[in-house]
Amino acid sequence: MTGVSDDTLDRLKAYTVLLDKWQRKVNLVGRGSLGDVWRRHFLDSAQLWPLVPTHIKNVVDIGSGAGFPGLVLAITATGSFKGVEIHLVESNERKCAFLREVNRATEAEAVIHHSRIEDLPDFMADVVVSRAVASLEKLLEYANLVLKKDGQCLFLKGKKWRDELTQAQKKWIINDSAIQSLSDPSGMVLKLEAIAHRDDS
Repeated sequence: MTGVSDDTLDRLKAYTVLLDKWQRKVNLVGRGSLGDVWRRHFLDSAQLWPLVPTHIKNVVDIGSGAGFPGLVLAITATGSFKGVEIHLVESNERKCAFLREVNRATEAEAVIHHSRIEDLPDFMADVVVSRAVASLEKLLEYANLVLKKDGQCLFLKGKKWRDELTQAQKKWIINDSAIQSLSDPSGMVLKLEAIAHRDDS
């Protein structure tokens, strides 16, 4: 990865070491992706930062898993994003244990919730992010539980993104933008705003 400080790069390297160590015991990411971990996971996650609005208070990562994209965003946050709280929501205890160790080792200062998104109490997010968790239709249901009325979603999606968007629009009114992924030629970042449930669904 380029465009990050030496300190940030060192912390991301520490992340990769822990990922490799834990992957031997816990299925955190697809084994085939470890040979290209910087592009497949770290660049894929970090590309969201330029899309995050300034002057926000918090970001929620739904189904954080091994910390992509949320924990990478917490590590790479600089400048105006320094004070932004990054919340990682993960229901799997072993993955949460991994997230806690990486969070501690990299001093990322992310807030880790061992919880299902449905059980996260009284939370209003400025931005919701997610990767490889569920269909877009399902993600919007989850995001709707925690997203502020004027909030924004940034979802990393693969080659079937258009089909997922078409399906989701049957139940949701969405102001959507599709931004070409920097890490996957067939992937897109879906930027979703002005999200509202269709009353007639």
